[in-house]
Amino acid sequence: MDKSTNERCLKRLTKIEGQVRGIARMVDEKRYCIDIITQISAARAALDRVELELLEAHVTHCVTSAIQSGNRADQRTKIQELIEVLKRARR
Repeated sequence: MDKSTNERCLKRLTKIEGQVRGIARMVDEKRYCIDIITQISAARAALDRVELELLEAHVTHCVTSAIQSGNRADQRTKIQELIEVLKRARR
């Protein structure tokens, strides 16, 4: 992963961490359920954006490098990893 992707993901994850702490506070304060659910949805969407950015970086760098290398075993491994992560994401 390149440095800029790493920094963007870490920045987003730090914000998400704060969101989750805020959600825990809302639960502790017995806030309105719908407000808590709304915040959970927002945190989930933020995690989805990080996941997509990491997936794009993986395809752009790791999978592309494996294809360009000509190493069939590495190509199969990277493609299989990609398929597995996409399967898990659809659950």
